[in-house]
Amino acid sequence: MHKMKDVRIENNTEIQRFEWSVEGHLAILEYRWGDKQTLVLTHTEVPESLEGRGIGSKLVEGVFDYAEQHNLKVVPRCGFVIDFLERHPEWNRLVKKAE
Repeated sequence: MHKMKDVRIENNTEIQRFEWSVEGHLAILEYRWGDKQTLVLTHTEVPESLEGRGIGSKLVEGVFDYAEQHNLKVVPRCGFVIDFLERHPEWNRLVKKAE
């Protein structure tokens, strides 16, 4: 589990997704491993009842915080994550550069 302020994000390694339970609903960010040190972020999903409250952005930020704490790089393959990076360029330090 990763705890960012009041956010409790679980890394469900069995199905390769980060999960955040909010008011009985589950927001998720799916990933796959690129290599042992790279998370490929593939899909973000926030339940409709939670939309417009910044839940997706907090989830992505929590996953980036997790990656940083575990010395991982990320490869954004999800439109939401790519948009997040445009709004928060300070996290680009974790993006794995194309080789």
